[in-house]
Amino acid sequence: MAYILIVEDNEMNRDMLGRRLERRGYEIKFALDGQEGLDMMKSTKPDLVLMDMGLPVLDGWQATTQAKEDPELKDIPIIALTAHALETDRQKALAAGADDFDTKPVDIKRLLEKIGKFI
Repeated sequence: MAYILIVEDNEMNRDMLGRRLERRGYEIKFALDGQEGLDMMKSTKPDLVLMDMGLPVLDGWQATTQAKEDPELKDIPIIALTAHALETDRQKALAAGADDFDTKPVDIKRLLEKIGKFI
């Protein structure tokens, strides 16, 4: 069973996304901010991270950049999630090191296809 870390500060988003992915057989863990996400990536080595970009403490762009600069974490795929759907937002997430990008509200079918590319 693949393990996905969801880094998301919004409880409704965590609940909805977590339940949908668990029903499809993924093991899910949550972090509530970017720093906690980085710490959990180091301690639990997920197969993939879904990273919200608008996070407290350390935002998703900073957390993604730090993860990709860390030799222990750089190979963990990160899919950036944001409500900002502009091309510039996608480019900013990819420039930070995200392996892919998706928008909120999440289209679960599209997101599952993206997850499938990495897992």
